[in-house]
Formats: sequence, C-alpha cells, structure tokens
Amino acid sequence: MSTKAERQAAREQVAAYHEAQLAALIQRVAEAVDRFRGGELDAFEADEVMFQYQRAARQLWTFCQGAGSRAEFTAQIIQRMAEDGEPIDWWERGRPHRRS
Repeated sequence: MSTKAERQAAREQVAAYHEAQLAALIQRVAEAVDRFRGGELDAFEADEVMFQYQRAARQLWTFCQGAGSRAEFTAQIIQRMAEDGEPIDWWERGRPHRRS
C-alpha cells in the first residue's frame, strides 16, 4: 500500500503531464489561428484544427483526470513512456476518423 505522500506525488506528476500536454495541444490551435489570420487557412480548415483539438483534449483529460484513485498507475504509465521514448500522440488520437 502506498503512502499519502506517494499518492500526492503521483497526482502532481499526472497534473504536470496533463498541463504540458494540454499546452502543446493549445499551441497547435494558436498556430492554426495565426495561419487563418495570415490567409494560409480558410475558416473551415481552422475549424477542423479546433475540432481535432477538442477531441484530443477530451481524450487527454480522460487519461489524466480519469486516473482519480489510480493516479499512481497513471503516473507509472507516464514514467514508462518517458523512459521508452514512446509518448502518446494526443494530437493524432484526436484526429477524426474518415470514412473510406
């Protein structure tokens, strides 16, 4: 059984991961808005980026906040991804599925 301090450390690690990953997703939206303002993207293309952001952010939230009582397990997954160099690509996970 883990200690209160270990559980708190796990929650903090998950929160830090969530914030960093969310910032990366928001940066993609900011870049799309800048490209829209610069005339590189039309409104529909910019909207598509924002839609993908919403999907990706929701999945990230589920992974991090869904941890709740299992924050230690989620923190272990985050640590393993960092060690293996195989992070979850939240942006790709938010990509809408296209029908063939």
